[in-house]
Amino acid sequence: MQYLWQWRLYGAEDKLLADGRRVRIIDPGRLNTDAGPDFFNAKIQIDGMSWAGNVELHLRASDWYRHGHGDDRAYDSVILHVVGSSDTYVTRRDGSVVPQLLLPFDDATAERYRALSESAQPLRCHMWIRDVPRLHLADWLDAAAMERLVMKSSRVADALRFTNGDWSQTVFITVARALGFGLNGEPMERVARSLPLSVTARHTDSVFQLEALLMGQAGLLADNTVDDQYYLSLREEYSFLACKYTLSPMPGHVWKMSRARPANSPYRRLAFLARLLQEGGSLLSRMLDAKGDVRTLCEIFASRLDGYWMDHYSFGARTQRPAAQALSESMLHTLLINSAAPLYHAYGASTSAASYEELAQDLLMALPAERNTVTRLWEQAAGVVPANAFESQALLQVRREYCEQRKCMRCRLGCKMLRDSVTRCRRAGGI
Repeated sequence: MQYLWQWRLYGAEDKLLADGRRVRIIDPGRLNTDAGPDFFNAKIQIDGMSWAGNVELHLRASDWYRHGHGDDRAYDSVILHVVGSSDTYVTRRDGSVVPQLLLPFDDATAERYRALSESAQPLRCHMWIRDVPRLHLADWLDAAAMERLVMKSSRVADALRFTNGDWSQTVFITVARALGFGLNGEPMERVARSLPLSVTARHTDSVFQLEALLMGQAGLLADNTVDDQYYLSLREEYSFLACKYTLSPMPGHVWKMSRARPANSPYRRLAFLARLLQEGGSLLSRMLDAKGDVRTLCEIFASRLDGYWMDHYSFGARTQRPAAQALSESMLHTLLINSAAPLYHAYGASTSAASYEELAQDLLMALPAERNTVTRLWEQAAGVVPANAFESQALLQVRREYCEQRKCMRCRLGCKMLRDSVTRCRRAGGI
């Protein structure tokens, strides 16, 4: 009942009190989580007269006396008693009658609320989501996609503040994080934050030295037991460069190795990042010049691995299959989703150029939808199939920020399902 009242799921139209007077709910008030009435500072109008005060809710009106409110001065300021069953009228300590509003709900609504707030299902709303109108679902997905894009754009803005407005270093940090593909995003970002581009710019003529700098800063060259000549050479080079530039490596244990597929190992991602640095030029200017064109952006990040990494996923044994292609097409698309789109949006917000913010949305709509465990869950459990990356990002946002956080009651879909249930109840009861 508190939830239905707080979010005004009974509708905004005027209602009739138990005594026949007309009441208009202007403000349901603020939910009270401590002792005292359920809602503070509510505002209502009864037959045109305005009232401000507190609201108390009960399943049955007689609970007012059962809970001792009739003799409690804390309830003298209650201006409205909202009940599911009006089995009596109630009074304050001075004998004045408290206006009473009947707002019942049926068992189906209660069961739906319990399922959305307590169920252990991966998608608590899976039983009803197919009944949600497509227009309402599309509107929520648009909002969720923008919510996720703004969240990623805010991370870019944070990196821009960290670099004191240096866009080149900011792009380096953002792309590095995106190359972690979620699993190792945090350590990849830490490497990029710890290594100034003023240092790497002096070594763009040597991919070997760039690899030494990146892997050394990543803490991946600290193992004395590795018996591999290339590893030992990188380690020796990093020792010299770290001393020269006063660099300190991060701890190597932060990397997640066991869950990473061989082709997605941190070693290969750092080797790929070294080749991006070697190509020189401003990544941001090249991305801005691409104007959101998917093919052009993919060409920017289509570097191939050569030398040692042609047939290695990590230090030591060679792989039986050549692996020169650093990123598959689907990985390139994922990289654009997590780096190019947020950078466009953040750049537009920073420079007050709305066209770049729109470009971020256009890019996501031009990219194919992601295929992962989350999108498959939505498809199998709810029949929701994303048409593009904008929609798949929306599904990820709803899943990560609402479903997994158990915030179903703050999700538009959950709210819509309860509102529909209450509406059916009111129509059936003629309320």
